[in-house]
Amino acid sequence: MKTLTKLALLGALVAPLSTINAAPLNEVIKSEVRSDKNKSRDEYRNPQQTLHFFGIENDMTVVEIWPGGGWYTEILAPMLAEKGQFVAAHFPEGTDIGYFNKHLPKFKSKIEKTPELSKTKITQFHPKFSPELTKAGTADAVLTFRNLHNFYMDSDEAMQKTLNAAFKALKPGGILGVVDHKLPENLDADKFRPSGYVKQSIVEKAAKAAGFELVAVSEVNANPLDSAQHDKGVWSLPPTLAGGKKDKAKFLAIGESNRMTLKFVKPKKL
Repeated sequence: MKTLTKLALLGALVAPLSTINAAPLNEVIKSEVRSDKNKSRDEYRNPQQTLHFFGIENDMTVVEIWPGGGWYTEILAPMLAEKGQFVAAHFPEGTDIGYFNKHLPKFKSKIEKTPELSKTKITQFHPKFSPELTKAGTADAVLTFRNLHNFYMDSDEAMQKTLNAAFKALKPGGILGVVDHKLPENLDADKFRPSGYVKQSIVEKAAKAAGFELVAVSEVNANPLDSAQHDKGVWSLPPTLAGGKKDKAKFLAIGESNRMTLKFVKPKKL
């Protein structure tokens, strides 16, 4: 789905796209710091529109939960390097989780080898092993891109603790930005829990329980072609294409997943 088509779908609660820092963000998105492979996914991830929607400015302290390989790090770290601070709340060290032990060193190596990313502050986060994202009350924004479902797949408690940690990390008035794979409300939540999709209502309820207020919803990352009902869950779709050649053309035609984009705020007066 092309960006202009997606922008036409913005709903009634959507905040206007700010022009603040448009030029610097635009330059970062086009820069050679980003790989061509990552740039090719902008059609579905819409980084410029998404970050404007969340109200991210270049003088903020921004925490990203579990940045993985650093797709958004390539944008946020250079954008915030001069006036702000980018905090990558990555996987914890010292666990027996192979995925963590494989990908955290890769991320650290990427930061060390890329001058434009060198001011990134790396912290460790896990709701069980390392439950704080960063020093309490210091972040202007906490962002989570397509990974809140990982905590939800583990348990309701893990997702709740993650949102509680985001609330604790934020200053009063701070922003929580959520992008994740959206499960239709009419489907059975428990049945589809392993699928990588999560209902928006479940995310909203947990965020409210953490103390957040929902202030805006955007359809900028929506894809109405995605039914969320696939044999291998969200990983059936690109870029993973977990089914291999089976139905590959069908999944490529659908594109990446249908995603909710939610903006919450930590109230200034608690």
